Amino acid sequence: MFKTMIIRIGKANDNDYVVTDPYVSRHHARLTRDTNSYLLLEDLDSANGTYVNGSQIVRKRITPTDTVKLGNSFVLSISEVLKSGNDYSEEFAALKEVYDKYIEQKIKIQSSNQFKTRLFQALPFALPGVIGVTVGFMGKGSSAFLGISLLIAICAPAAGIYLGARQSAKIPRQLQDLADQFKIDYVCPKCGTFLGEIPWESLINKKHCPVTSCKAKWVNE
Repeated sequence: MFKTMIIRIGKANDNDYVVTDPYVSRHHARLTRDTNSYLLLEDLDSANGTYVNGSQIVRKRITPTDTVKLGNSFVLSISEVLKSGNDYSEEFAALKEVYDKYIEQKIKIQSSNQFKTRLFQALPFALPGVIGVTVGFMGKGSSAFLGISLLIAICAPAAGIYLGARQSAKIPRQLQDLADQFKIDYVCPKCGTFLGEIPWESLINKKHCPVTSCKAKWVNE
């Protein structure tokens, strides 16, 4: 659950986000994110006004994609303002889908390949029996039919073992490719440190990145 976050914006050093622009007031605006993650921008009686998408505002709900201008020309990046408190909770929340998808794909690769491997290994052993029944049903005991049946009985199992082994050999490569991509995607949204295969639900209990030089907030409390 997010708590209310208030970021003060202006030219004075006591602001949370300091803007060095001659047309920005000392205490120009305030950005609030409530418990529902809605963003509210308020002008604090600034000398040159606050504008959202070209229109001057006093108080307006906004999104990170809106164009916000302070004073005559300073364009305010809402994404940068939100990061001023080292808050990466929204980006961290998106990692849950990354982890869940990784586990799903990993299980899928393992189960799919195991099924194919067993099929390749078991099916050839059933072929001689099927052919034997067919020959008997047709009532033809010719040496040609018997020779073919014997050949299949000898070769089919060997072929099945070979194909099964080839299928099994694909599993490590597929899992490695999946793991390589996971190492790129499942990282701290600020410093890029790989988070290992620790479940997202366990990481969220840490509340922030353990890297001393980062300490990005994963949970906005």
